[in-house]
Amino acid sequence: MIAKIDLDGVWELQLDGEKQGRRLPMNDTIALPGTTSFAKKGVSSEVEHADCLTDEYAFEGWAWYARAFDVPEELAGTNAMLYLERTRVTTVWIDGEELGTQNSLSAPHVYRLPNSLTPGAHTITIRVDNTDYPTKGGHMTSRDTQTNWNGITGRIELQFYGAAQVENITTYPNVESRTVTVKGTLVGAEEALLDVSAVSFNASREHAPEPRSYPVNAGEFEVVYPLGADALLWSEWEPSLYKLRLAAKQEESPANGYELTLGLREFKAEGGSFTINGAKTFLRGKHDGLIFPLTGFAPTTVEEWARVLEIAKSYGINHYRFHTCCPPEAAFEAADRLGIYMEPELPFWGTVTDETYENHNEAEQQYLIQEGYRMLEAFGNHPSFVMMSLGNELWGSKERVDGILKDYKAFDNRPLYTQGSNNFQWVPVILEHEDFFCGVRFSKDRLFRGSYAMCDAPQGHLQTGPQGTMIDYDDQIIPPVLTDGSASRGQSDGGEIQIQYGTEAKTVQADAAEGVIVPQVPVVSHEIGQYQTYPDFNEIAKYTGPLKARNFELFKQRLEEKGLDHLAEKYHAYSGRVAVEAYKEELEAAFRTKHLAGFQLLDLQDFSGQGTALVGVLDAFMDSKGLVSPEEWRTFCSDAVLLARFPSYNYAAGERFEAAIQLRYMRPQPLSEFTLHWELTAGNDRLASGDMAASALNAGDFIDIGRISFELPGVPAMTKASLRLRIVGTDIRKSYDLWIYPSGVVADKSGVHLFEELTDEAADLLANGERVVVMPKPDRLANAIEGTYCVDFWCYPMFRSISESMNKPVPVGTMGLSIDHEHPAFGHFASEPHSTEPWRHIVSHSRSIILDGTDKALQPIVQTIDNFERNHKLGMMFECKVGSGSLLVCALDAQRVGETTEGRQFLHSLFEYAKSEAFKPSAELELAQVRDLLR
Repeated sequence: MIAKIDLDGVWELQLDGEKQGRRLPMNDTIALPGTTSFAKKGVSSEVEHADCLTDEYAFEGWAWYARAFDVPEELAGTNAMLYLERTRVTTVWIDGEELGTQNSLSAPHVYRLPNSLTPGAHTITIRVDNTDYPTKGGHMTSRDTQTNWNGITGRIELQFYGAAQVENITTYPNVESRTVTVKGTLVGAEEALLDVSAVSFNASREHAPEPRSYPVNAGEFEVVYPLGADALLWSEWEPSLYKLRLAAKQEESPANGYELTLGLREFKAEGGSFTINGAKTFLRGKHDGLIFPLTGFAPTTVEEWARVLEIAKSYGINHYRFHTCCPPEAAFEAADRLGIYMEPELPFWGTVTDETYENHNEAEQQYLIQEGYRMLEAFGNHPSFVMMSLGNELWGSKERVDGILKDYKAFDNRPLYTQGSNNFQWVPVILEHEDFFCGVRFSKDRLFRGSYAMCDAPQGHLQTGPQGTMIDYDDQIIPPVLTDGSASRGQSDGGEIQIQYGTEAKTVQADAAEGVIVPQVPVVSHEIGQYQTYPDFNEIAKYTGPLKARNFELFKQRLEEKGLDHLAEKYHAYSGRVAVEAYKEELEAAFRTKHLAGFQLLDLQDFSGQGTALVGVLDAFMDSKGLVSPEEWRTFCSDAVLLARFPSYNYAAGERFEAAIQLRYMRPQPLSEFTLHWELTAGNDRLASGDMAASALNAGDFIDIGRISFELPGVPAMTKASLRLRIVGTDIRKSYDLWIYPSGVVADKSGVHLFEELTDEAADLLANGERVVVMPKPDRLANAIEGTYCVDFWCYPMFRSISESMNKPVPVGTMGLSIDHEHPAFGHFASEPHSTEPWRHIVSHSRSIILDGTDKALQPIVQTIDNFERNHKLGMMFECKVGSGSLLVCALDAQRVGETTEGRQFLHSLFEYAKSEAFKPSAELELAQVRDLLR
């Protein structure tokens, strides 16, 4: 390029929703780059979306943009290109002459201008159409994420080139030889001299290889540029970069200059692991759907993307998977500088077909294939672009999918490829030409993540138990040898099966499956987590751009109508605490798995759509919700994670506690001899401690440090303790909460008027002023919600609908407990205001009674937090005055609860309270009301 003219600024605008054609004079103006919605063009909408944010100025149709520009005398007659960094379907006219139409959603639109461009004034007209795409567009066009905007974002410029022009520049770094191969095409000249130079930046030291010049001829060329034996390498730990400068020169014309970002790196799949420059790495990924609620579109500046990626990196993230979308170049540039491994994805979520399929759409298939080539050409030189996926949860022709992979690899072998994310769901397959596999299971029962939707049951261990930290997925990924030599995928022998398909359900054909899948490529767990938190209604005020949180406003209104709005902040905080603990176990289970190469979280941040899935510890703006600090999160999500493996969080005094201590270590700094310090504390008291010497030499990335074993001390009361681990002299640490119970505790119900139903006898006792405890059997209650410990998966409205359409069980949909932890009922059962592990077994054998319509004075002692769609007032345990008597209701199976140490402690505390003078409820209910509640 010899010069450019920025076209940023004020453009004429005409909205043409009916596609009638441009009318002159145009009736409005707009600042570009930008979108019509961001500029508040069109008619403000009062629509309220409950399932996603609302675009107040949503517009679909044609939008016409026009402006004048001047061509300087010295640039007239040169090769000129119009560059539109990111837009929709465009058609361009220069001085009324149509140049054509382009429709890439992922790559820049570049138009070649007429060579006869004269000096002086010219007009440019661009029509942008955000309808009738060749494909649905995934999250590139979804109102769930960045909205289906209309406009032009990023760079809008005229680029001028001399005669000797280089196109299709690709760079191929070679770590072993410390060189970079530069390929391209020389046009406009029979021959030219290509000057190549490089200078380091973003590095710990300066490095500038010797410049070189290479004669090149018209057509395709290839040159190898040596960077030197002391060249700097790019990785997540040291993202050293070079500015690679190229200049194509001819004596009679000005030189065309090009500048690219170069990272000398080799990202490979070796066996079941990923390596970067020969060192093993573990992908700690997050999902990204281009959610930017202040603008409604993805940013195109490095500074904005650096802010986002730096926040993610502060939480230990080293990898981004873009769900059915590709970010703008600024995202790759920021990732280059920060050392983030990027995986863009084709904008597709559907069925890959060929001519043998009914409703085969070859035009769509070809569009998607070409979109992949455009992504590779536009962004493939970035060192951060290390992986690529064909789409999300694809079905259809395995042969066609594998053929696309084969062709992409032949075209560009720099990134690693996968067939897609969680393709074929319950009947997965590993294809010949994919470099890594991304999914959630290898058969119905070979699960390798901790949570699933009910419609995808069986559910994961985070949702069903057991307690403790023993779970890993090694046997699920590489199954043990079967003694009879036979096995099945455990799902289908062919025929039709019903699947979750996008946000709906669909019946598909399942191929017959024989044998067991044993992966020979790295395995990445797909969209792990999805633990929902209750909305923070204080967030509403942050939506100052075109997107409005009318869904939040609706949820807030629903809560107010139920008379529960005073609990909103507690619901948010308490559900969030349970979600964080679930994420901790989810991530640790991944780190405990030797055969897993990485994970992709869904998500570190909230997802604004698909029912409103508030699954992040950060909100949609990437701001902290105040649930967990980055430093604490990194104790279980980083390149060095300590792991204690023990079977339970609950122990009786005098029991022996044993734990295997391991370290997943992937830092480049050697860790040879080191000391692990551990201690068990309760408040300011140290109950046990010790040191262990260990070595990481020749241990690989998975280090068995040793075992700790000690007898738990006697305690006079239920005691919360903290097991703390740290490697001396480093930042590597971990802590776990444990609970110790006094030995010999008996749940003595003598002296308690205890009933399983509100019988006539119980009613008579209440009428006589007695204290009564009713523990209804959970399976007999109709007016109640099933007890579950874990918070809701993803979002109740979406998966309720999917489950109903598939005739599958509907999710429980609750979000942990809100506990009046200072209530005297817990005098012998130390509690916090939110769910903790002592409650897991108890809640799992309980139900929560629906108390809708009862007086506000009736506040459950243990209240289950319901989801924002139902907003039931749910009482697992509540008390009230009935006549002159006192009634305590706790809907649980006392026999099952009493089978565990923590369950006996809970029943003991409950019964002791029921016998005491402290049992004096203030809220009042009529006997008939209670009977109706307990029906």
